[in-house]
Amino acid sequence: MSELHVNGPLQPGDRAPNVVLDAITRDGKIALQDFRGHSPILIGLFRGLHCPFCRRHIAAQAQLDEALRDKGVESLTIVNTPIERARLYFRYHPLPNLLAASDPERVSHRAFGLPNLEFTEKETEWPRKVGMDVVMSMQVDIPGELSGPMNRLAAAEQLNKNDGYEMMEADQRMAATGQGQLFGQFLLDREGVVRWTFTEVPEGGQRMFGMPSPQELMSAASQVAS
Repeated sequence: MSELHVNGPLQPGDRAPNVVLDAITRDGKIALQDFRGHSPILIGLFRGLHCPFCRRHIAAQAQLDEALRDKGVESLTIVNTPIERARLYFRYHPLPNLLAASDPERVSHRAFGLPNLEFTEKETEWPRKVGMDVVMSMQVDIPGELSGPMNRLAAAEQLNKNDGYEMMEADQRMAATGQGQLFGQFLLDREGVVRWTFTEVPEGGQRMFGMPSPQELMSAASQVAS
């Protein structure tokens, strides 16, 4: 289960692995196989809560929870954050009806084929390695939150400052080992087969910190639920 899916991220038609993780927003464990035969499920595999972009992606997925449930589609958020730290965060930043699980070892990310990038000075071999020269050249713009386009590192620093997010020891530990973890969302049908994906892997890094539009995601959910 801990091995990387060798052909890259799972694609439509692939059967998703079973993963068992500690639940954050309720007691006990969450196993992906528990949904099989019952309902389709949207799985968001995010970096830790130390990543301000992923905190926004998590909130965006949670905002669609009610609309997804109306179509009979469940939603699960998986974060690379230790359980107690994650529970503390969601206690003070509650998202109604959020079903979330903790994966500090990134077992699920590897099982779904999401690489953990190695940062280098100038060597890029996407999606295994990326040079800091490439990272610094990538611009991100979030109107209303950033004063204008910024490189990814400056934008992350500004967003954390905007949020008043205090990096704790657990966050620093996760960032040290998983800062380059690429994220993805996978929509599974009732039988656990992948039917739609969005990941940061394609396009040589141009998707980093991006996310699908709600319209794209809901359109995919409609097709899986039909």
